[in-house]
Amino acid sequence: MSLTPDWAKLRADFPILNQQVHGKSLVYFDNAATSQKPRSVIDALVHYYEHDNANVHRGIHELSNRATNAFEAARTRTAKFLNARSGDEIIWTRGTTEAINLVAATWGSKHLKAGDVILLTEVEHHSNLVPWQLIAQKTGAKIAYIPVTGDEGTLDLSKLDSLLTSQVKLLSLVHISNSMGTVNPVAELCAKARKLGIVTLVDGAQSAGHLPVDVQAIGCDFFAFSGHKICGPTGVGALYGRYEVLETMPPYQGGGEMILSVGYQKTEFKHAPHRFEAGTPDISGPIGLHVAMDYLDAIGRDNIWKHDQELANYAYEKLSALKNIRLFGPKQNRAGLVSFLLKDVHAHDVVEFANTAGVALRGGHHCTQPLMHKLGVESTARASFYFYNTKAEVDVFVEVIKGIQKFFT
Repeated sequence: MSLTPDWAKLRADFPILNQQVHGKSLVYFDNAATSQKPRSVIDALVHYYEHDNANVHRGIHELSNRATNAFEAARTRTAKFLNARSGDEIIWTRGTTEAINLVAATWGSKHLKAGDVILLTEVEHHSNLVPWQLIAQKTGAKIAYIPVTGDEGTLDLSKLDSLLTSQVKLLSLVHISNSMGTVNPVAELCAKARKLGIVTLVDGAQSAGHLPVDVQAIGCDFFAFSGHKICGPTGVGALYGRYEVLETMPPYQGGGEMILSVGYQKTEFKHAPHRFEAGTPDISGPIGLHVAMDYLDAIGRDNIWKHDQELANYAYEKLSALKNIRLFGPKQNRAGLVSFLLKDVHAHDVVEFANTAGVALRGGHHCTQPLMHKLGVESTARASFYFYNTKAEVDVFVEVIKGIQKFFT
């Protein structure tokens, strides 16, 4: 465990937080959608564009060399961030969504056939559901789901053994639910799948920047995350793939950069990871992401996780004391978010009224429509926290919720 950080000092690293919204101090509780960026990440982006802007890999002049070195250093840093064996297991993507689409389109198109089963869970984000529906339609594969147990959103693992049949070729599941705050036992599930020869993918969009991640300890074949949810830039993310699996997969897209040689009739492709990175990449994104990963690990993701849980438990306790409120997600071992509904008040109205008080929440189905339908609701309101948030902000948020209840009563 790292030394406890000075949270107030760290908060000062985020210039966007020092502002007023509708005359009130901003309370930013929409971190599950995107996190804010520290000054060091912003400065890294500015420095790249002011000093090193050039295309990577293709030039031998000084600016291109600097850009290439920084770009590839970020790949190596990402491998360390996830405890992958090397940078050769890291593929740059636009984010978690593209990473999962890449696996579905490449691994899925080669390895899935009619009658095969893709096993998901009922708490999946659309980005870990729709790509599998698309590839299932193309290949004739079917999709099965590990069920959830009501409002707490935990997986009903009593059904697991009956679901892990010989027809299952892939298990793809979220590490932390973006709508429930559930932390799934991914290492346990990946271990069971691996014994049966099932390939595994973990959606780490909500976990990579919040708790220590070790893909070797998890034992997954793929792990995806987005830069913008871990204090990095938007438009960049990474896919970890176990190298032996990556080497069995065809290219994702065709173009420059991913080739060894091109003829009029035939092309030879590079080995992973460059085989999957056609065209000019987002160069500044990985450079900014490198700084974000350094920033988070200097704090200690173990410290961040403890802080997230403390805020979530505090908020859950405060909200539980209110009448006419329905809370979602586990009562224990909750990640840093709380989803809820007020009786006779639409989630969008909650978010709009909170906005007038300077509190940024998220309302809707959170890209988990099937889960919402299972729970019998259209949407929820969600407060999601990060290390720069405080208990004092939670108090403000709870008072705003009380005010909304009073208004609608």
